[in-house]
Amino acid sequence: MAGSSETAEGDLECAISGGNVETCVEALQLAGQLSADNVLQTLKLLEVKILNNKMGITLYQKVTDVIVNYLRTMKPEGELEDMCTAVLLALGSHSPGMVIIRLWDRLDVQNVPPRSLLVAVGKLSLCQGTASYIGVTWGYVLRVLRMAQEENDMLALCHVLHGLVISAQRHLELGTDDEIMGITQEAVSIKAYHTFRVFFKRWSLKNKDKVTEQVLVIIGHLFFLMSPSKLKLEVKRLTRWLMILLPTKVPSFYISQCICQLVGALARSDCRGINVESQLENITGILFTQLSEEINNSDANSVKNHSVTLKAFHMLMPQTEKLQRDVMHSTIVVIQDNLKPNEENIRIMCSRILQMVSLPKLVTLVCEPSNTLAFVLLSKTATDMALKARALGQFPYLSSFHLRPTQFISPQKLLTHLVVFSRKPYREKEFGASSLRLLHALHPITSLHPVIHSNVGQLWMKAIPQMVQILDDHTEKNLNQKKWDGTLLCFLSQSLVAIDDDNWLEHLVRVVLERIRYFSDEEEEKGFLYKFFGFTLRTSRNVKLVKIMISSILQTAHEELQDREGIAVALRVVSVKHLTVVLDQLQVYSAVLTDKDSSAILKLMKEHQQREWGLVCNTIYLSYSKIILASNGAIFMHLDAILALTLQHYRDCIVEKDKNLKLDFLNSLTTLTHPLSSQNVNFRLQFPHKLEIVTLMRELIKEEPLNFISSSIRQKAMSIVTDFRKLRPLLEVEERIELLRTSCKSVLCLPPTDVLQKEAPSPKETQAYVDLFRETLQSLRRLMEALVVEMPTRIQNCLEFLDTWLNSQKDNERERAMWCAARILGFTAKMNNFETEIEFTRLGRLVRLLALRCRDPVDNICFLSSQAVYNLYCILLQRKKMGRKQQGLWEEEEGKPEVYSANVFYNNTSEIAKAFAEYFTQIQLTTLVLTAMEGLTDSRAKVSLAAAQLMGAVMEERGREMIKIEEVVEGIMERLNMQLEPSTKEETLRAMCSLAGNNADIVVPMLLNRPLPWDRTNLALWKLFGTRRETTINVLQLLIDILEKLHSGEETTEMASQPVAVACALCEMLSGSLCQEAIQELYPRLLLAVLCHLYWVIEQNAPQNMVVFSKDGGPGNKGKPFDPTSCALEVVKLVLLAAAYDRVVVYADQHRCWDLLSCPKFYYMGIMELTSGIVKNCKPAVLHRILNLVRNLLSSINDRQKILARAFYAQLLWHQSVAETLGQDFLSRVIRWIKEPNLIMKEVGLRGISNLALHPGQSESLKSLVPFLLNCLQYEVRVTVQAVKSLRNVICHGQGEDTKVFFCSISAHLRPLINDERDQVRISATSALGHMLCRVDKFKPGHVLRREIYMFLVPLLLSFQDNNPEVVKACGGALTEWTKVIGWAPLTQTFRHTTLSDHIQVLKETCNYLASTCEKQLLGEFLSQSFGFLKSPQSFLRAAAVYFIGLMVKKINLSQIHEDDVRQLQNALQSVSNDPVESIQTLVNTTLKNIDYLVNIRPVRTSKISQLSTNFFKVSGMKTPKRKKRLFRIVRRERGDDSQKKKVWNWLRDALHALNSQHKGRVENTPLEISSFHRKSTQSQARKSESPSEETEPVQKPVASSVTINI
Repeated sequence: MAGSSETAEGDLECAISGGNVETCVEALQLAGQLSADNVLQTLKLLEVKILNNKMGITLYQKVTDVIVNYLRTMKPEGELEDMCTAVLLALGSHSPGMVIIRLWDRLDVQNVPPRSLLVAVGKLSLCQGTASYIGVTWGYVLRVLRMAQEENDMLALCHVLHGLVISAQRHLELGTDDEIMGITQEAVSIKAYHTFRVFFKRWSLKNKDKVTEQVLVIIGHLFFLMSPSKLKLEVKRLTRWLMILLPTKVPSFYISQCICQLVGALARSDCRGINVESQLENITGILFTQLSEEINNSDANSVKNHSVTLKAFHMLMPQTEKLQRDVMHSTIVVIQDNLKPNEENIRIMCSRILQMVSLPKLVTLVCEPSNTLAFVLLSKTATDMALKARALGQFPYLSSFHLRPTQFISPQKLLTHLVVFSRKPYREKEFGASSLRLLHALHPITSLHPVIHSNVGQLWMKAIPQMVQILDDHTEKNLNQKKWDGTLLCFLSQSLVAIDDDNWLEHLVRVVLERIRYFSDEEEEKGFLYKFFGFTLRTSRNVKLVKIMISSILQTAHEELQDREGIAVALRVVSVKHLTVVLDQLQVYSAVLTDKDSSAILKLMKEHQQREWGLVCNTIYLSYSKIILASNGAIFMHLDAILALTLQHYRDCIVEKDKNLKLDFLNSLTTLTHPLSSQNVNFRLQFPHKLEIVTLMRELIKEEPLNFISSSIRQKAMSIVTDFRKLRPLLEVEERIELLRTSCKSVLCLPPTDVLQKEAPSPKETQAYVDLFRETLQSLRRLMEALVVEMPTRIQNCLEFLDTWLNSQKDNERERAMWCAARILGFTAKMNNFETEIEFTRLGRLVRLLALRCRDPVDNICFLSSQAVYNLYCILLQRKKMGRKQQGLWEEEEGKPEVYSANVFYNNTSEIAKAFAEYFTQIQLTTLVLTAMEGLTDSRAKVSLAAAQLMGAVMEERGREMIKIEEVVEGIMERLNMQLEPSTKEETLRAMCSLAGNNADIVVPMLLNRPLPWDRTNLALWKLFGTRRETTINVLQLLIDILEKLHSGEETTEMASQPVAVACALCEMLSGSLCQEAIQELYPRLLLAVLCHLYWVIEQNAPQNMVVFSKDGGPGNKGKPFDPTSCALEVVKLVLLAAAYDRVVVYADQHRCWDLLSCPKFYYMGIMELTSGIVKNCKPAVLHRILNLVRNLLSSINDRQKILARAFYAQLLWHQSVAETLGQDFLSRVIRWIKEPNLIMKEVGLRGISNLALHPGQSESLKSLVPFLLNCLQYEVRVTVQAVKSLRNVICHGQGEDTKVFFCSISAHLRPLINDERDQVRISATSALGHMLCRVDKFKPGHVLRREIYMFLVPLLLSFQDNNPEVVKACGGALTEWTKVIGWAPLTQTFRHTTLSDHIQVLKETCNYLASTCEKQLLGEFLSQSFGFLKSPQSFLRAAAVYFIGLMVKKINLSQIHEDDVRQLQNALQSVSNDPVESIQTLVNTTLKNIDYLVNIRPVRTSKISQLSTNFFKVSGMKTPKRKKRLFRIVRRERGDDSQKKKVWNWLRDALHALNSQHKGRVENTPLEISSFHRKSTQSQARKSESPSEETEPVQKPVASSVTINI
C-alpha cells in the first residue's frame, strides 16, 4: 500500500507541474494526501498562474473557496500560511471583492477567521475598488475583535483594521460619496470610537509587544476618524495609557507618533477643552522624554522619533508662555544632542519652532553660554529672521531691545560673544561664518536703532563680507589661526575707532573683563579676550580710564599662568599708545612687593605670602617682557630704571628669602630678561644696573651646593646673565673669568645622572631631576655662547676653563665638559662673523685635548668630541676662506665637495690630525705632539691609543716642519720603554716611523747612537721603518749615505760603531719589509753600500763573541745572536730578499757565495759569484743600474770600493746586454786591470775578458789577446785559472775556421797545465781542454790539429790517476771529448762514467786499446811523452808514468823492438829507480824486470796483433818487414825537425798578427795569408793531410800571393 500511495503521489506531482489552474485546484482539494512540500510547490505554481492568466469568475470563486477551505481545515503555518496569503492577494489583484466577502460569507462568531485571510483582506482594503466593502468588513471585524486572545490573531486583525482605517481616512479626505463607500461618515466615526473602546477594554495593551505597537499606529489614525467631542473625552485616558507605556520600553517613535497625531487631530478640530489643557503638561512631558532619547542611527524609527516629536511641539507652541519657553529649551536640547547634518527635517522643524519667538529673544538665546552647541542653527535662524524683516522693510530693532538689558543682551555683550565665537570659525563647520553673518544682518546702515552702534555700519558692510570670504576660501586645516585672530582683532580695533565713544568703550571693557573673570574657561579664548581688552583700552583717549582699567586688570586673579600672560598681553597692547602710563601703573602696583605698610600680601596667611609675592612678581615681570617685545626700542630709555626696580624688589623683599622665593624671583626675572636677548640695543646706551644683577646672579650660583641639584636657581641665574649679552657695559676680563669659573664648577661638578636620580625624594621626581640637570647644562652652554658673542676673540679662554673637566677621571664630568665644548664651537662656527679675528694661539693643545676625547672609553664623549672637532675645523676653514677671498683665490675651490664631517672624525684621530695639519704653526705643531706624548701613559687604553694615533698622523702630515725633534724623540723613546698598551705601543712606533721619515737626518743618528745590542723596542722601531715607502726611502738613503761616507774616508784602527749600528738597523728594517718598491728603487746603491760595509767589517777582524744584534727567534725560541760580520752578511741577504730577488740568494747559497764574502782574501770572488746570481736572475734594467753605479767607483781611491766595483763590473759583462752597452770600452779597461801588479785586479780583469768572450760580437777583438792571455798563465794560481777560462771562452765562442789555429797556438801552453802541481790550475785546464775539444770538433780538425790533440792523451791519462775527485771528473770529461775528436768510440763510454775507484782499470783498458790499434810510432810518441813525467815533482804522476810504461811494455812485443829503443826505455826507468817514494822504486824495478823478461823471451806463436799486421800488409800489397821495428823513430825525427817546428811557429805567429790587423781594419771573410817563404812546405803538408777524416769545409782560394792553410 505504501508503494502504491507513493506512486500515486508521484503521478500527481507530474500532473500538477504540467497542468493548468484546474489541475492545481484539484490537487489542493486532495491536500491531505500530499506532502507539505508538494502543497507549497502547488501554491507557488498557482500564484504564478493566477498572476499571469485571466480566468473566469467561476474559476476565481472556485479557487478562492478551495484556498479558504484549505485554510479553515488544514490551518497551515509558517511558509504555507504565507503562501496562502500570497495566492489570496493574487486572486484579489483580479477581483478584491471576491476575497473580502469570504471573510463573512460563512459567519462563525465563535472562531476567528484564518490569519492568512485576515492579512490578505487588510492589504486588499488599501486597493482601489474596495471602498464599498469598508462598512461591512469593519462591522464583521468589530464582532471578531472582541474574541481575539492570541497574539497572532490580534496582529492579523490589526492588519485588517490598519487597512480599513487608512482607506476610510483617505476616502473621507478625498470627499468620496457615502454610497460609494457603503458607509456614512458618521457611521465611520462611530465604528472608530467603538474600535478605540474595544482596544482599551478587551485587549491588554500595557506591555511591550508588536500588538501594542500596531494598536498605537491604528489609534493614531482613529483620532482623525473619531468625532472631536468623543476625542476630547478620551484624551485623559489616552494620556494615562501612554504614560503607562513609557516604562515598558515601547519604541519611542510609536508613542511620539501617536501624540503627534493626537495633537494634530485636536488642532484640526480646534477643540480646546478642560481635558486637553489639563493633560497638556503630561503630553509635553512625554514629548520631552521622547526628545531625550538617544538616537540610534541603525534604527530608522529612532531617527524619525525626534522629527515627529518636534512636529508635535510645533503644533503645541501657541498654547502658553511657559510652554513656549519649555518648548524652546527642548528644541535647543534636540539641536545640541546628536544632530547630524543630514537630518534636514529635524533642522527645518527646529528652525520653524525657533522662528516663533521674537528676534531679540532669539538673539539672546544665541548668546547664552549654555546654547553653544546649538549656536549655528540659532544664529542662522536669527540671521534669516533679520534678513526677512529687512526685506519686508521691517527693521527688527526696537528701542526696548536696548532699554531692557536684564531681559535682552546688551550690544557690548553681543559684539563680544559673536567675535569670540568667530575665533573658531570651523567649529561645527560654520561657527565663524554664522557669527559674522549674524553681525552683518543685525546692523544695516539705515537702522535708526542699531543693535551695536550706528557708527560701524559702513565699516561692517565692507569688512564682514571680506572675512566671510576668507573663511570660505580656507578650511580648518589650512587656515592660519594666528593670522585669523589678527584679522578679528584688527576688525575690532577698527570698529572701536569708528565707535569713538568712551562711555560705550568703558562698558565694553567691563564686559570683556567680566567675561574674562567668570565666563571664559578656554585658554585660547581667554587670551583673545585679554587682547580684546588691550585693544579696547588702546583705542581710548581717556587716560584716567586707562589707568583705572589697568589697575583693575592688575587686581584680577593671577593664580593661573594664562591669566598672568593675558594681563601681560593686554598691557603690551595698551603700551603701544600709553607706554608711560602702563610703566607707571606697573611701578605703583609693584609697591606691593616692597612696602610693608601697604602691601596686601602681608595680610595673607604666612604660608601663602611667599607664593603670592612670587605670583605678583611674575605678573609684573611678564608684563615688562611683553612690553619690551612690543615697544620697538622705546622701552630701552626706561630699561635701566626697570633693572634697578628688580634689584629693589629682591633686596627689599617683604617676605622671607628662602630657596622657593629665590626661585620665584629668578623665574620672574627670566621672563623679563629673556626678550632682551633678541633685541638690537643701541651700543651707545649704558645699563649700569646690569653689572649689579650679574654679580647677584654669580653669588646665587656660588651658594648652590655641588653635591646635588634640587632647584633651578643656578640654571635661571645663568640664563639671566646670558640674556644680558647685548647690553652695555660689557663684563671686565676678571669678572668674566670669575663668572665662568663659578658657573662651570657649579654645573660640571654635579654628581652623575644616576646618582641624581637616586637622590630624588620620590620616583615621580626622578625624571624631573634629570630634566632639571639637562636644562642647567643648556644654560651653562648658552652662558658661554653669550660670552663668546660679547668677545669673539676670547673663545679660547672659554674652552680653557673646560680643560680641568675634560681631563677629569670622572666620566660624567668629561662628558659634560665635552658637550659644552662641542656646543660652544658649533655656535661659533655658525656665527659667520669671521671678519673679527678669532685666534687660537694654543691650537695644538686644544686639538690634542679634543682629539684624545674622540677615543674616550665613553662612547657619547667620543661622539661629542667628534662634533667639537668638526666645529673647530669649520671655524678654521671659514677663517681660511675669508683670507683667501680677500686675496681673490677662494673662487677656485668653491665647487669642491666638503671632505670632512663629524662622522669622519668619530673615533678617528688620524683624520683629525690630517684635517688640522695645515692650520698649525710650527710651535703649535710641536706643542700638540709634546702634549699628546703625555697621553701615551694614560691608564685608559683608548685614550693612550688616541694620543699615539694623533702623534702619528700629525707627524705624517707635517713632520718636516716640527721643531724640537730631539726632545720629541727622547720623549717617545722614554715612553716606549714603559709598559704601554700593545696597540698604543704599535701606534707610537708608527708615529716615530713618520717622524723619522720626515726628519731622518735628526732621528736616525739619534737612534743609531743608542748602545748595541738594541732592545726589542728599538728593533721594533727599525723594523717599522721598513714598512712605509716614504719612510723606508728616506731612512735608507740616510743609512746609505752614512755607510758610503764612513767607508770612503780614512782608515781607523778601531772599529767604528755607527756603521755596525747601520747594519743592525738594516738587518731589522729589511727582515720583514713590506715596501718592496722602495727597496727596489734604492736596490743597486743599497746593495753596494752594504757589500762595501761587509768588506770593511771582515777586514776589522771583529771577535765572533761580539754580539751586536739579536734576531728574534719567534715564540718559545731563543734569539739568534749576530756579530758584526754575520750581521753585515745577513743584511746582504735581506737586501736581496727585500728586493724580491730570492733566486739570487738561492744561487749564492749553492755557490758558497756567503763563505767567500766572509773571507777578506776571497771577498772579491764572492762578489763575482753574487754578481753571477744577479746576472742570471735580474732584469737587464737592474744590471745597467748597477753598472752605472760601479762605473763611478772603478778608479776609487778606496781599495774596498775599487775591488767591489771592478768585481761587479767584470762579472756584469757576463750578460750580453751589458757587454753590448754603447759607448763603453770594456776591453781596454779590463786589459789595464790585468796589467796592474795587483793579482786580484789581474784576476778580475781576466774574468772580464772571459765574460766578454762569451758574446759573439767580441770574438774578433779578443783573438788578438791570445798571446797576452798566454803570458798570464805564468802567474799565481787564481790568475792562471782565470787566464785558462778566458782562453777557453775565446776558443769555445770563437767564430770561423781560425778557431783551430788558435787552439794549436795555445795547446803547447795548455798541455803542461793539465799536470800542474796546483789542483785549481789542473782542474781548470783540464776542464777548459774538454770544452775546447768540443768546440774544435765542430770544425773537423785536420792532420796537424789532430797531431796536437794526440799529445793531450798521456797528460790526461796520467792526471786521471790523481786522488782528487774534481781532477778525475775533469779528466774524464776531457778524455770523453778527446775520444770524440779522435774517433775512438770504444773508449768514449769508458771515460764518460769513471770514478776515483776505477781509474787503474781505465788506464789498463786504454793501454790495451792503444796497443791494439795504434801504430808503433804513435805508441812510441806516447811512451816518449810519458818519460817527461818520470821527473815530475808530483809523486802520483811519476807513479802513473811508470805504471803506464809498464802496461804498454806488456802489450808491445819487445822482442821485435829495436835494441836502441828498448835501451831507451830501460834508461828512462832507471832514472827514477832511486825515487824518494819507495812504492815508485818497487814499481820501477818490477817494470825493468818485465822488460828484461819480455826482451829475452822468444815467441812460440804469432800473436794476433802480428797476424793482423801481416794480413794488413798482404792486403795492401806491401811486404812484411823482416827486421825489428823502431819504436822511437818519430821521436827522433821530431827532434831533428826542431828547426822546422820553429819555422811553423813563426808563420803561425805571423798569421795571428795578420788576423789581428785585419780585425782592426774591419776586413771580413779574408783567408789567412802566408808569406811566400812558407808556401811550398804548406802546400805539401796540405796534400799529405788529405784524407776522408779531414774537414769537408771548402778552403778559400788565396788572394794575390797568399795561401790558405787548413789545420
